[in-house]
Amino acid sequence: MDAADPLHEAAIPLPPSPPPHDEQMPNILSNFQPMRDPVDENRARSADGERRSVSGAAGRQSVESEVYPHPEATVSSVSQAPTSSSNGSSVQPSEEPEQSSGMHSKTSQETPRGVDESAAPPTPPAKPLPSNPASPVTRREPALPSSPSTSNGHARPSVDSRPSTPHGRHPSRPSTDLHKRSLTLTKGNTVSVVLISSALETIAASKEAKRSPPLRDSVQRALEMVRSGQGGDRPREIFEPLRLACETRNEKLMIASLDCISKLISYSFFAETSSSPQAPSSPPPSPGPNPRNSMSNGSHPSLPPPSLVDLVVHTITSCHNESTPETVSLQIVKALLALVLSPTILVHQSSLLKAVRTVYNIFLLSVDPVNQMVAQGGLTQMVNHVFARCKLSNSSLSRSESTTTLSARDSDFGKSSKRPSIVMSPRHSVPLTPQPSSLNGNEETASTLVEEPSEESSVAPSVAQTEETLNDSAEDQTLGGESRHPQNPARQPSESVTSDAAVDEEQEPMDAPHRQLSTNDLFIKDAFLVFRALCKLTMKPLNSESERDMKSHGMRSKLLSLHLVLMILESHMPIFVSPSAIIYSSSSNEATPFIQAANQYLCLCLSRNAVSPVPQVFEISVEIFWRVISGLRTKLKKEIEVLLHEIFIPILEMKTSTLKQKAVILSMLQRLCRDPQALVEIYLNYDCDSEAADNIYEHLINIISKIGSAPGSLAPHKGNDPNSPALQPQTKQHHSSGQVPPSFSTASLAVPNTVDVSTIGNSEAQLRRQGLECLVAVLRSLVAWGTTSSSPPEHVMDPMTRSQAEEARRDNITPDVSTDKLSPGGTEPTRGPTPELVDDPSKFESAKQKKTTLLEGIKKFNFKPKRGIDFLLETGFIPSRDPKAIARFLLETDGLNKAAIGDYLGEGDEENIAIMHAFVDMLDLSNMPFVDALRSFLQAFRLPGEAQKIDRYMLKFAERYIATNNDHPFANADTAYVLAYSTIMLNTDAHSPQVKNRMTKQGFIANNRGINDGQDLPADFLSAIYDDIVNNEIRMKDEVEASLTVAAPAPGIAGVLANVGRDLQKEAYMLQSNNMANKTEAVFRTLMRSQRRGTKSSEQFFSASHFIHVRPMFEVAWIPFLAGLSGPLQDTDDLEVVELCLKGFKAAIHIACFFDLDLERNAFVSTLAKFTFLNNLGEMKTKNMEAIKALLDIAVTEGNHLKGSWREVLTCVSQLEHMQLISSGVDVPDTGRKGRPRKPPTEELANESRSTHITVAADMVFSLSHYLSGTAIVEFVRALCDVSWEEIQSSGLSQHPRLFSLQKLVEISYYNMNRIRLEWSNMWEILGEHFNQVCCHKNPHVSFFALDALRQLAMRFLEKEELPHFKFQKDFLRPFEYTMIHNSNPDVRDMVLQCLQQMIQARVHNLRSGWRTMFAVFSAASKAATERIASSAFEIVTRLNKEHFSLIVRHGSFADLTVCITDFCKVSKYQKISLLAIAMLRDIIPTMLECPECGFNEANHSSTDDPMIKYWFPVLFGFYDVIMNGEDLEVRRLALDSLFSTLKTYGSSYPVEFWDTVCQELLFPIFAVLKSSQDLSRFSTQEDMSVWLSTTMIQALRNLIDLYTFYFETLERFLDGLLDLLCVCICQENDTLARIGTSCLQQLLEKNVKKLSPARWEHVATTFVKLFRTTTPHQLFDESLRVEIDGNGHDVQDTAESNDQAMVPAPLSPNSEQPKAGVRISLNERRRIFRQIIVKCVLQLLLIETTNDLLRNDEVYNTIPPEHLLRLMGVLDHSYQFARMFNEDKELRTGLWKVGFMKHLPNLLKQESSSASTLVHVLLRMYYDPRPEHQAARPQVADRLMPLGLGVLQDFNKLRPDTQAKNIAAWTPVVAEILQGFVKFDDKAFTRYLPAIYPLATDLLSKEVAPEIREGLREYFMRVGYIRGIVERS
Repeated sequence: MDAADPLHEAAIPLPPSPPPHDEQMPNILSNFQPMRDPVDENRARSADGERRSVSGAAGRQSVESEVYPHPEATVSSVSQAPTSSSNGSSVQPSEEPEQSSGMHSKTSQETPRGVDESAAPPTPPAKPLPSNPASPVTRREPALPSSPSTSNGHARPSVDSRPSTPHGRHPSRPSTDLHKRSLTLTKGNTVSVVLISSALETIAASKEAKRSPPLRDSVQRALEMVRSGQGGDRPREIFEPLRLACETRNEKLMIASLDCISKLISYSFFAETSSSPQAPSSPPPSPGPNPRNSMSNGSHPSLPPPSLVDLVVHTITSCHNESTPETVSLQIVKALLALVLSPTILVHQSSLLKAVRTVYNIFLLSVDPVNQMVAQGGLTQMVNHVFARCKLSNSSLSRSESTTTLSARDSDFGKSSKRPSIVMSPRHSVPLTPQPSSLNGNEETASTLVEEPSEESSVAPSVAQTEETLNDSAEDQTLGGESRHPQNPARQPSESVTSDAAVDEEQEPMDAPHRQLSTNDLFIKDAFLVFRALCKLTMKPLNSESERDMKSHGMRSKLLSLHLVLMILESHMPIFVSPSAIIYSSSSNEATPFIQAANQYLCLCLSRNAVSPVPQVFEISVEIFWRVISGLRTKLKKEIEVLLHEIFIPILEMKTSTLKQKAVILSMLQRLCRDPQALVEIYLNYDCDSEAADNIYEHLINIISKIGSAPGSLAPHKGNDPNSPALQPQTKQHHSSGQVPPSFSTASLAVPNTVDVSTIGNSEAQLRRQGLECLVAVLRSLVAWGTTSSSPPEHVMDPMTRSQAEEARRDNITPDVSTDKLSPGGTEPTRGPTPELVDDPSKFESAKQKKTTLLEGIKKFNFKPKRGIDFLLETGFIPSRDPKAIARFLLETDGLNKAAIGDYLGEGDEENIAIMHAFVDMLDLSNMPFVDALRSFLQAFRLPGEAQKIDRYMLKFAERYIATNNDHPFANADTAYVLAYSTIMLNTDAHSPQVKNRMTKQGFIANNRGINDGQDLPADFLSAIYDDIVNNEIRMKDEVEASLTVAAPAPGIAGVLANVGRDLQKEAYMLQSNNMANKTEAVFRTLMRSQRRGTKSSEQFFSASHFIHVRPMFEVAWIPFLAGLSGPLQDTDDLEVVELCLKGFKAAIHIACFFDLDLERNAFVSTLAKFTFLNNLGEMKTKNMEAIKALLDIAVTEGNHLKGSWREVLTCVSQLEHMQLISSGVDVPDTGRKGRPRKPPTEELANESRSTHITVAADMVFSLSHYLSGTAIVEFVRALCDVSWEEIQSSGLSQHPRLFSLQKLVEISYYNMNRIRLEWSNMWEILGEHFNQVCCHKNPHVSFFALDALRQLAMRFLEKEELPHFKFQKDFLRPFEYTMIHNSNPDVRDMVLQCLQQMIQARVHNLRSGWRTMFAVFSAASKAATERIASSAFEIVTRLNKEHFSLIVRHGSFADLTVCITDFCKVSKYQKISLLAIAMLRDIIPTMLECPECGFNEANHSSTDDPMIKYWFPVLFGFYDVIMNGEDLEVRRLALDSLFSTLKTYGSSYPVEFWDTVCQELLFPIFAVLKSSQDLSRFSTQEDMSVWLSTTMIQALRNLIDLYTFYFETLERFLDGLLDLLCVCICQENDTLARIGTSCLQQLLEKNVKKLSPARWEHVATTFVKLFRTTTPHQLFDESLRVEIDGNGHDVQDTAESNDQAMVPAPLSPNSEQPKAGVRISLNERRRIFRQIIVKCVLQLLLIETTNDLLRNDEVYNTIPPEHLLRLMGVLDHSYQFARMFNEDKELRTGLWKVGFMKHLPNLLKQESSSASTLVHVLLRMYYDPRPEHQAARPQVADRLMPLGLGVLQDFNKLRPDTQAKNIAAWTPVVAEILQGFVKFDDKAFTRYLPAIYPLATDLLSKEVAPEIREGLREYFMRVGYIRGIVERS
């Protein structure tokens, strides 16, 4: 090395500045810059003591000016000598599977390099491999590329800084001018002779050599051997003089010999071969498990001599003591470093610890800053090397495996029969031997830092430590005394590995008793021993003086050891988590995973130091804890919970902890929050685990939220502060003067990824800022983990791609904090393996639910125990009501209030007492002194105050105590009970502040006299109890803890003086923190015990892979999130803080949207919307502008999931536009509070509101709406409609209403018109409804705008093709129809028509289903009150009918057209229009028949496309509709004519089925009004109805009969329907209708008489029977009608007259309607019945006349079959008999007359006579009818005829001419016809009936009879004369 380069020469390791984010993190070792060779300087110093040589000055200068490299840096040239063979090939050390990649370059600081450059560089790969933190030392490159001495391309730095030294060249190629001779070692390496001889010569020339014969002799022998070239094979003999020289304590000799030793080490000179008899390369075979043979017995005769390596270590370390000169110390460090780092000479266990201890002590004791620096760097390097050389199987556990493939089952190591491990060749196998320095750190408890006491140490038998070991050497400050035998340093031989050693070992069964320890097993053990020793050093308590003095030994020791622990965790995490890192116990062959062995030391290191009030110690502890969380959380689940719950969370919440402490913990939490996986796993493993006492995630979020939103303004951030201090390492420089040791500062050992704490925690505001950052980080991690699930979750990826991804990720160790998107996989490269436990989200949800329920139960119990127990039983946490189950729950559940337990168990109910007994029986009080047992008893619950409760408790306590303790002075349980009660009383008496006179000891003893079954208890026993209680109150532990707070300073001057110089906050903190530490350690002890017992059920660690977990995580913490974000946003104006808050809002809303959490989403969005201050423009600030931007961004990014929150967003957009209008001076209708004008926004904000960002963002909300999903667009539209309506309503009737949102609705309709029809329909459902509302708004400006918008949209919409059978157009145009119907403003209606007119003109060919709505609009227009509207609409329809008929038909709207025309027909006010419309309807028919689209000319039609139904029916129905509903009589008449004339004209072409439809649907329903009164509702007045019945209906009935006659053959099948109809028409109370009915019936039969078949005649006969039955007034004989009713008179009108005035259909009630017996009917009811009776009488008469007319019609008579004729005779006969019976009952008639049935005496004379007349006529005609069927029926006819004839004659004879002239007149023609009929009988019949008739005829002669009777009598008597032969026939 050139001495001219002072920088290289004196470069002491200092930390480098961190690499830039985009660079790969360099290898840890790469940062060690070469350290100058101290020998040169040492010589200068020893020569003249001069400290200012050039190199020294340069060295110091560079110390101050240069950056300190990574702690793992190689202390450069100390160990640089290579071992290279004579042919130039370099020796590959056995543990170097990987070589460095990349050639040496000038920038060697950045290439990974290590300690030794002996490895030949391989061919560089195509691309540089990422650096692997697992084994930093395995990639080594020359430390000094600039060195001129190269050989075989290998650069080798000179060991000495003088380039002229003969051995400053590489010895691989002997060159004559420099190397005269060289020694060849057995391994083929050559060592320069000069290198050894110069040192030996120096020794030989010294005074010491001359004084000491052994030294002199050995030097001489060694020199001879060297000179003769033999020394290479006998290293011990060469070493002997060097060893003895060191023992002389002469500075010069020590320097020379140490320098020589370190160079020889570099040449592997001391690497003994295994064949060497006296130096085995491995620990000798175990002589057996017998402890007498254990190697701890130093004087054992069979022990082999110590190995050379151990001898060398011992020699070097012995050189150091308190008074060792600095120069020698430097050489010692150099030599030890070379030895430990040597790839060929391996140092193990006690020797290794000795080496480490020595360097540690040099660091502590040295006053020279350079030496301290070197020692510190050397120590760092050694520790690094010890860990780095451990090989872990599974490719040293790349992180890809660490997260996926490793199982967390630590305990499985014992089960596996095979264990992959490093395999060695047999001759290097190490038999398993008992190792005295096994895992127990047999460290001294030294008073000085260097002495090694020689007392023997005990050997622990196994890996698992006893609890005492935790404290066995906590006092030790140095790493002393691992070897207690200075005289025998070979107790545990270190081993040297030769170059040809293989690194493979057969896989053996692990439990083989003779298991061979591989080199790697020893390496792992070494690593553990070093780690343990360092942890113990960290635990050494500091006295208060050391705490204050950063330069004290204690403080520096603590900081260094903590730093080293931190460095190990940072750089060598894989060894902690690898399943292959196993420590084998030398004695019991037991295997313990590394983490299990290290765990307790690490945890205690943390619990002791994490509460330290010293900031530096606290900071490093937090850093260590962060490494534990990020890398070891899978292994130390419970431990992390304890540390968080007992230490870190309490410190955050304590009032007494400093801002700095809180800030440091927060910065650690920040990193946790940035690692999504870690965060989710904390939630899964603690919040969802009912075993875990605390909901850690939830608790942390609550605390962070409180910190972040604490009141007080957030101080504006200074420009030079780093934005987030989390990962910004900072470099400090040492300023040391003179010989004072520099304080050990945090920066002097920079570990990567640590936080620079100088910038944080300096103020409350900064802390709040940090809390806020933390909160936002959590949200962003949740976003990263939960919502970026577009990439598959980690566990799904293929393992190959997985590991590649991991490799790539590892390239960048430092996570880039600024990135917005955190990868869901976390960023820590050395995370512990996450076990493969499936994280089924539903399982965790139920676990979380269960935990929440349990906590709720505990809360209920603490409030009301009984209610709590019931709840816990219901929810199953207590399995049953069994007292034991309840007691166990109360005893074992955390969180229950002890006072509540005491109260509950103390109750007097049987159940409570049983539970209390079970509870006490579970307490362990065995083998305890009385007071201790009482104390233990009273820890389980708080004793209640009531005496009875205490009594019950003490009784049970006494019983339990006696049962579990034999050693007591009590005669029985009574004694224990009384004494217990007495003790409780004493406790109260002695410690209650209320008690003034305390009980004395004598008093206590006196109180308890004679309680022991009449005897006294021993006085000293009672005395001891008294003292114990008085000195130590019985208190609950938690009460003691709670009381550990510092008393407030006393008031007044005395208090002030007493507190001078006291840091009360610190004192309070100390008190609390010590308590915390003790509690934590106690918990850890319990934990260790339970883990040793193997109860690790709840230790399962679940790794997170599902994104679903984010949902419950957010649900549980959203309230603190909201509070934590909105607090700062409200309080601050600092835009950076505002931006942070808004980022948080965005993330929170993103999560809420992604998981569809309505409540949470609404809360966040509405809060953010309130922060826009858009409704309060005067108060608006810049931050509110930012909130607007954020809200707009959210609208754009989260649109698909905003749902109901769109309302908030769109309201803000609307208000924003309002603000823009106001600020640009537009006059806006003010909707503010009445009378108070609003303050306008400031100019600056007004401009900002019009900025491009805001304008574009607001516009994007609408313009990007077509990217919204189908459901989202519906929500969006709904919200926009609501906002639009609000705007419109707020504008009132202004000339310029606010239509911003309405305009936007139109725009988004444009943007979204190309959506699939399904989505569009859902949208339009809402939009259409809104347009309906808006178009009918009372402000015409709004209606006009909306209609125009609608028209534009419709024009656009109609451009789209619509397929048949869809109705999108119809729905789209519906608002026009709605407006036409509901908006009465004629101008608006006119506009609707204009819009449609335009659409027709422009888009008529695109109209499909839209026709329907159009015609509906025109129909609505026909009803408009203004003629202009109706006329305009009719004109449009006329034009459409004329011009576009075929189009209308083609698109299926023919029916709509006819309906529309029909509606115009019904226009009442404008007869002109209705008449034109009727004409149009008529004219449609020919057009329709000719139109090809109607398809009448096609043959076959499917049933659905029947043109009859499709075209004919609507037209006919139109006529029907007008007939029924037209108001104008003329129009109705025309419609009626048109209907029937059309049917007559075209009916012949109708199929029968269609006729069926016509009859059922059109013709018969015209008369439906007759059947049901419901049909009357369409008439507005009775008069209208009467007119309609008397004109239209009667005409219709006649036309119907006419139509039947016209098409009888076709319509015959519908005859029944018609007959029914006529029946209904006849059976009406209105006789006009009845008469028309009967005449129509008669007309029907007469006209179609020839066409009626017998079957039809039967129907006709049946109809007559039915009519007669219906009209027979049986009620005449009802007695109840003749009962007198008070107040009746004879003034009843004959209702016939009133019926003539108005025609009302009123069907008759059937005869079955009999009044109930005994029920008195009212007067009105009777009148109604009388009216009915009269009507029936009239109708019966009418029917008789009709029947008479029909049967006297020859055509009818000749056609009707005789059997049906007889049926008619039967009903006539019945009618006759009924009338006769009534007429004969004089009493009945008088009774009716009396009650006012009629004004005169009622009779049925007309009915009786006319029915008889018809009967007689028809029967006679039948009797004489010659047709055979009539002849056959003659007997039946005669049977009817004779009784009738005789009866009539008898009755006639009884009539009295004076009073019954009317009767006589009525009967005369009947009697005449009867006589004539009798006369015509044939002789046989005449003779047979003569006896009956003759007397009656004779009686007639006595009467004054009419001439026709006389004529009949004459003929009769003539016939009698003929028959009897009296007269001869002429």
